[in-house]
This record gives sequence, structure tokens and C-alpha cells, in this order.
Amino acid sequence: MIKEIEIVCPPGQQDDQEVLKRLSAAALNISPQKVTGVQVYKRSIDARGRRVVYRMQVKVYIDEAHHPETYTQQYPNVKDGKPVIIVGAGPAGLFAALQCIEMGLKPIIIERGKAVKDRRRDLANINKQGLVNPESNYCFGEGGAGTYSDGKLYTRSTKRGDVNAVLKTFVAHGATEDILVDARPHIGTNKLPQIITAIRETILQAGGEVLFDAKVTELLVQFDKIGGVKLASGEVLKANAVILATGHSARDVFEMLRRQGILMEAKPFALGVRIEHPQEIIDRAQYHCEVRDEALPPSYYNLVEQVDGRGVFSFCMCPGGIIAPCATEADEIVVNGWSPSKRNNPFANSGTVVQINMEDVKGDNADPFKMLDFQHSIEQLAFKAGGGKLVAPAQRMVDFVNGRLSIDLPENSYLPGTKSIELKEVLPDWINDRLRNALPMFGKKMKGYYTNEAILVGVESRTSSPIKIPRDKETFQHPQIAGLFPCGEGAGYAGGIISAAIDGINCAVAAGKII
Repeated sequence: MIKEIEIVCPPGQQDDQEVLKRLSAAALNISPQKVTGVQVYKRSIDARGRRVVYRMQVKVYIDEAHHPETYTQQYPNVKDGKPVIIVGAGPAGLFAALQCIEMGLKPIIIERGKAVKDRRRDLANINKQGLVNPESNYCFGEGGAGTYSDGKLYTRSTKRGDVNAVLKTFVAHGATEDILVDARPHIGTNKLPQIITAIRETILQAGGEVLFDAKVTELLVQFDKIGGVKLASGEVLKANAVILATGHSARDVFEMLRRQGILMEAKPFALGVRIEHPQEIIDRAQYHCEVRDEALPPSYYNLVEQVDGRGVFSFCMCPGGIIAPCATEADEIVVNGWSPSKRNNPFANSGTVVQINMEDVKGDNADPFKMLDFQHSIEQLAFKAGGGKLVAPAQRMVDFVNGRLSIDLPENSYLPGTKSIELKEVLPDWINDRLRNALPMFGKKMKGYYTNEAILVGVESRTSSPIKIPRDKETFQHPQIAGLFPCGEGAGYAGGIISAAIDGINCAVAAGKII
């Protein structure tokens, strides 16, 4: 017999099978000896009361053998299968490739950047010397932006596809089974490279291809049908289906589409700063204690307010994390955040951004580059304000709200360095003022949040793509070009690792129907 129930467990005991058996038996009013196993399928931290606990949805096995599930996956050999070209080796591209293999199609992934391990030297140059390689950075390269900028797997895109299937694929390639049960699953930047490498090996062993340092410069289109792609090397690759999964920062891809007269649209996005606190401040506020129990993970937060008709909200919150320089060109500042799997750094950071609608930005709404040009102009202002070498403009939180220059800046995790300026020199008034109004409101919601111990680092600008590449809702194909499948974050259809992976799967399924 199997019963599904909820149990409440003290921190530190959530992985102890004997404790879980005892708690389950007590909840069911049966002898602990009758419980042969407990399988957790959902786990979350409840910090609403004075005592922080884990709430766990479990399957209790009573007088019945419990055989833990295994997550190995088998794929057919597709070496001689029909080709599908996939541009980009981020989560959308990688999961599109795996889905192609399942359907007997041969994926050919084209990645402008380097293999995941080879990216490390370029990231070191960014952090230590402020030097940006436009082809290999935090955004470009195997695994995409998610590989070295976190690995959060939380998503609200549960209706688009099978989230659990994506999570199981990560587990099959080396992720811990915790991601299958945690309410806010997270792999960790330190673990993602090995997992991404394992996914690539699966693709290669099944007969797929992965080309690194290979940049698409032209889509081959004839009679409104895709025929393949041309690379910067001059090489031509032919296929009747091309999945365009290039990420939200591949501006040259947008330029390529414009040169070829391929339809795009400007899209609203959000822009602001990344805010960092000492992690202990967030822990005290969320766990209602002076010192966090070592059995509890560093705490996170999620904050949102409406200010003058626009949403102001936290985004991509990184407990125990680091602020990273994510520029893709030499003359811009872009910041993001990531956490290692243990989330054991002393700071907590989060993007804190203002919703930007089309009417907020001057220009022709019919110009697909209207919002991108605005985004880029703010990033260039931030670079000039920082003085070069990816030094970022920054200000203490209370100083920012009160409109005064910070005399000094607190210790922080942004490795290229920070420079004290008034952020109103970088942010437009209508963004600056909404942030100034929202932060004290956030402080009322979360004790200790509104403090001069917190630093605002500019600018958080790559929250989503400022351009949308349209596609048919049913066929997933571009309305002008049969066989072209705009996909993932860069096309405007995803907002994180899981949603991008699901979109990649959906595009691959659609591609399979036309080949």
C-alpha cells in the first residue's frame, strides 16, 4: 500500500530516512515497523512561524517494497538521420538536440563560443582584467548564459511542457536528485559545467554534431523556405529545419535578420540594478533569528511593488551569491548574479528592475531595434560612469533613495570593482524615481532590507530579450520562412533555464513534423 501525505520535519533531518519513516508512521497512526520506505516528491521551507520547518509531500510505502527510481536515459543512434541545424548551445539548443535524437533526427549544434571548460580563461580575463571576448563570455559559449551565471531551475512555465522530464534529464547527466523535490531547485554554477559536458557527450555518442567557434552569418532562404546556414568561415550547412536558439544577448544575430529582411518586433523588458546585502541580513529577516541554523540554506526573497503604473520587482535572487560582469561588448556594463551549489558566499544579491513598456521609450514602435538601442545606450552610460575595465557604477541603498553620493562603498562581490557615483547619472529619471520609491516599501515588507549596508550596482539590463522574433503559435515556424523555428530567450519565448529547455523541446517536436 502507498499513501501520499504531508509531514513536517525539523531542519537537518529532512534527508534521514529513519526520521521520515517515524514522522510518516505518526501521521498515519501506524507502527513505524510497517513503513518500508518514504519517497519525498516535494519539499519546501516554511518560515512563517517562530520555528522554521520543512514541509514535505511524501509517498509512504506500507508493507511494500520501495525501489528508488533510476534516471539513466537511452538514446538511439542518429548518425544517418535527417539533419536539424540548431544555432546556439544554451539550454534551448541542448534540449532541442536531445529531443531531435529521441525522434531519430540528427542535430547539428552550431555554437559561436567555446566548449564549457575552455570558457574559463575568458571569464578570468573578464573578472581580473576587465577584458571582454565578444565570442566567449558569461553569455556566449557552451551551456549559454546559465552555465556560469547560476543554474536556477525554478519556473512558472508548467503549462508549456513537462518540467519534471527536464529535471530528470539533468539528474541523468549528474545533477543531484534534490532538484526533483525542492520547491526552488538549483544546481549551482560550480556543478553545471560537468553536467553540460555530459549532455554534449550524450549528443555526440548518439551521432549528433557540436561545432564550437562557429558563427552563423547568413540564413539560406529560397522561395520562403529555409535551406540551411552559412558560417563566418564560408562553410555552408544544409538542412530543411533550423532552430534559432541564440540567447537574448546575440545582437549580431538580430542584425543578420535585419540585413536579410526577416521580420522582428520590439519587445518590452525590464531594467534596473543588482542589489547586494550581507547574507546574514536576509537570513535574519526571513528566518526570524539572529543567527541562521546551519541546517538551513541561506535564505532568498521575492519582492514586488507597483509604482506609478509600473512593476518594480526583484529578479534572479542569488542567496550566498556573487555579482558577475556579463557584458558581451567592450564598451558596456551589464551585471548579473550567480550562486555556487552550497550558496556559501557571504553576500545575497538580486536584480531589482523596473518594467519598461513601449511607450516609455522614445522612437518608432515599428522599429524592432527601438528597445534594444535603449538597452544598449544605458549599458554604455554605465561603462563611462565606471571609468573603464568593467568597473561598475554603484551607490549605497539609503544614499540612493536620498539622492546623495556615497562617501564610500561597502565590501561586495563584484570582482572588477565598483565606483561610487549617483546612479541617476546612468538611469533615466522614470526608472530612477520608481526604484527610489520602491526600496523603502520593500523595507516595510522585509525587516532590515532597507539599509545603507546594501549596495546598488548598475546596470541589470539583460532580464529578457528586447526583441521578439515572431512565430506561428501552432507550427512554431517564422511567419515568413518555412522551416525556421525562433526559439528560447533570444526569440522572446523563455525566461530561464527550464522554460528555455521546454521551448527547445517544443521547437524540435515541431521541426520533426516538417522533415
